[in-house]
Amino acid sequence: MHIHNYEKIWLVLAMIMIVGFLTTVTYGATAVGIEMISDEEDTIDPGALDEDPRFAEPRVEQVGENEYEAYVVAQQYIFSPDPIEVPANSTVTFYVTSPDVIHGFQVAGTNANTMVIPGEVAKLTVETEEPGEHGIVCNEYCGSGHHVMEGKLIIHPEDEFEMEDDE
Repeated sequence: MHIHNYEKIWLVLAMIMIVGFLTTVTYGATAVGIEMISDEEDTIDPGALDEDPRFAEPRVEQVGENEYEAYVVAQQYIFSPDPIEVPANSTVTFYVTSPDVIHGFQVAGTNANTMVIPGEVAKLTVETEEPGEHGIVCNEYCGSGHHVMEGKLIIHPEDEFEMEDDE
């Protein structure tokens, strides 16, 4: 069986492209540090978020020096709390859940992006550097008001940031 030279060239190029795509996907899934939603967190009852101490009052808590935890509830068609306020040069771990439908939680201009599934707690950590404002958008269609579901992350200069005390 005789294979024409042009066919050989196209076969070799196709094989190189397939190997390249597989290499790119493998690198992106393992070496870049992208994490999937972990299953370490226990599931929660999405209908009883008001009884869960983490999500009954969505908030930001300081848990260490320059370390904060934000407990966020995404529901049709709001994020709570809004805005989320943190200081620059800190580490913020977001815990996000939903009581109703699947939502997205993306901090525009950063690599913070996760799917929010009712009954699960999505956890993602962000390093804040420069003061400024970032939009928070829902990037999973969640109903007729999806297009208006947005929030705000405000990163304050360190010397101007004060935690609000409820006590």
